[in-house]
Amino acid sequence: MRADRLGRFARHIVLPEVGGPGQMALAGAHVVLIGCGGIGSPALQYLAAAGIGRLTLIDDDVIDASNLQRQTIFSEGDIGTRKADAAAAWVARFDSEIAVTAHATRVNAANVAGLIAGADVVLDGCDNFATRLVVADACVATHIPLTSAAVGRFQGQVANFAGHLPGQACYRCFVGDAFDATDCDTCAADGVLGAFVGMVGTFGAMAAIRVILSANPACAASPLADPQWGRLHLIDGLAPGMRTITIPADPACPTCRA
Repeated sequence: MRADRLGRFARHIVLPEVGGPGQMALAGAHVVLIGCGGIGSPALQYLAAAGIGRLTLIDDDVIDASNLQRQTIFSEGDIGTRKADAAAAWVARFDSEIAVTAHATRVNAANVAGLIAGADVVLDGCDNFATRLVVADACVATHIPLTSAAVGRFQGQVANFAGHLPGQACYRCFVGDAFDATDCDTCAADGVLGAFVGMVGTFGAMAAIRVILSANPACAASPLADPQWGRLHLIDGLAPGMRTITIPADPACPTCRA
C-alpha cells in the first residue's frame, strides 16, 4: 500500500480490530450493492470510505427530487439521471482508486448470477421482496455471503446470511415464500426519516465489512471479524434501541436445504 493510501486509512490501521491486514482485506474486496437509494446511498459512502477496492452498483431507478431527502450522494443536478450511473460518478470523485461498475438494470432471475459474480459479499438494500428473494437465492447458489438491510418507517433490519454454509440460515429461511411479490409497502406511501435510513444503511456497511474481515485468516482473532451469521439486528428509530434475534436454518427451506 502506497504512503498516501496508508495516510488515508491510518485511523483504520491503528485500530487493533482492523490493522494493516484488515485494511488490505478491504482493499482487495469486491462488494456488490443492490440498490443505490435510501439504504444504498449511505452504505456506499462508508464502503467507499473504508477503502473497498471494487464496487458493483445495481439500480434501474432514476433520481427524483424526493430522493434528496435521504439519498445523500445525489444533488439537484443529478435529477433525471440513473441512480447507478450517478452513484458510480460519486465514487470516482471520492476515490479514483476504487474500481467501480454501474448496471442501470433491474435484477431478475435471468441476470442475477452474472451481476453478482465474483463478489465477496452482496449488500442488498433494494425496495421490494421479489428482488430480495431473487438475490438471496442466487447468493446461496453461488456461495456468496449476503448482507441484508431494510427499513420500514422507524423499523430497521440488518443481518448477514450464509445459507451456503452448513447449519446456517439463508434469507428465505427468515421470510419464507410469502413475499415473492413486488406489491410491497413503499416509503412514498408510508413516509421515511432520512437520518434513520442513513443509520440503517451505515449499519449495513459495517455488517458487510465484518464479512470481508472474517474471510481473512490474519483477522480471525478480531471481534470485528465475526460475521454474526443469521443474527438479525432489529433497530427501533423511535425509542431508540436495538435488539437481536437469531434466525434458525429452516430444514424445509427450498433454497438452502434443497
